[in-house]
Amino acid sequence: MPAGNIEKLKYAVKYGADAVYLGVVDFSLRAMRKGELITLDNLKYAIDTARRMGAKSYLTLNIFAFNSDIKLLESCMDKIVDSKPDALIISDVGIMRLAKKYMPDTDIHVSTQANILNYEAVKFWQDMGATRAILARELPIKDVAEIKNKVPEMELECFIHGAQCVSFSGRCLLSDYMTNGERKANSGNCSQPCRWSYKLVEETRPGQYYEIEENEKGTHILSTKDLCLVRHLKEMIEAGIDSFKVEGRTKSLYYVSAVAKAYREAIDAVIVNPDADMEQYYQELLKVGNRGYTTGFYLGEGYPKDGYSYDISKGLAGADFLCEFLDGRYNALEQADFPFVKFVEDENGEYYKIRTKNKFNKNEDIEIISPSEKFTARVTEIINTKGEELQIANTNDELFVRLTHAPVEYKYALARTVGIKGGVNEIQKCSCGD
Repeated sequence: MPAGNIEKLKYAVKYGADAVYLGVVDFSLRAMRKGELITLDNLKYAIDTARRMGAKSYLTLNIFAFNSDIKLLESCMDKIVDSKPDALIISDVGIMRLAKKYMPDTDIHVSTQANILNYEAVKFWQDMGATRAILARELPIKDVAEIKNKVPEMELECFIHGAQCVSFSGRCLLSDYMTNGERKANSGNCSQPCRWSYKLVEETRPGQYYEIEENEKGTHILSTKDLCLVRHLKEMIEAGIDSFKVEGRTKSLYYVSAVAKAYREAIDAVIVNPDADMEQYYQELLKVGNRGYTTGFYLGEGYPKDGYSYDISKGLAGADFLCEFLDGRYNALEQADFPFVKFVEDENGEYYKIRTKNKFNKNEDIEIISPSEKFTARVTEIINTKGEELQIANTNDELFVRLTHAPVEYKYALARTVGIKGGVNEIQKCSCGD
């Protein structure tokens, strides 16, 4: 799972990830902007945190490096060596050479940016000392199986979920061109021009713009749907894939948690019963932001014609993320600290501190998820930090709530709206392998 910051790292692991991939500014293909960012100064802490929680950490050094990048990286290698990641994710052979020089005992995973499409390429990277190949997203499952058969001792990793780039394995120059070199996609700062809305202009009629339409669906002619392969876990496991990867270091805490939970439970179900029904997990994935789902190249030759989201560019979620539970549960024994709270001494008398993400009402039913739970509860009280009772929990407030049923793992619990909002199912009907 992606670890865009330290908080997301913790939630990803708690919700079921065996490993996280993380990057630092300058050497990663994602430029992070929110939360407790992972930097060279706290990289060791982040990796140690994941390790204490029982997960591995893979450090992304997968930029396309210029001379200046190589010099900067070499000046930082002491901190990277000290952080002791479980593996380095690399696409550039120059960076790989530095890694072998300074960290000869650290596993190397070849990034999907290297466009690995065949078993000879896998053998090449194996000869170079890599232990895992993160395959290009353009490969069908049958080709993955053939690669595993030809190079059985090499670990294979495949993307299984998340946003896709319109370019071949992410090798895109659109952002660089459209922003006059200010936001380079392959240096971690993509402006996502493939999600922009375009119009057509005829050169002898400047200023006269025409809509570009695709079967009356709109103008987002480059925007691909998101990858979702939860319905095809059986085939992917049988193909010999060792690791499933989810895109999304810039996605929300809720996205990371809900997607990790869905795939953790789905994988575990398939391991026990290869013919287990995956539909319930697919329905869970409809509740996170997406541009419609597609199986991409995995089910056959070429990209499906209905694999583009012509009508939307920004991901729509089937459920709204309402709040995260903070590290605070209060009862009658703690009245001295919070004298304004009207504590009730019964089995449902505990109050939970939350931070709201979208507003919700008193007496509203909400769905709560935690690493081990999912259930619906009613909000019976909302109290602010002044002790005032509220009817509405507004966005970005820190409040206390009382519920008809409370989470056991409240420190990592999240809440969302109940069910799937109308319209989202319709977006998903195409390109899912059915």
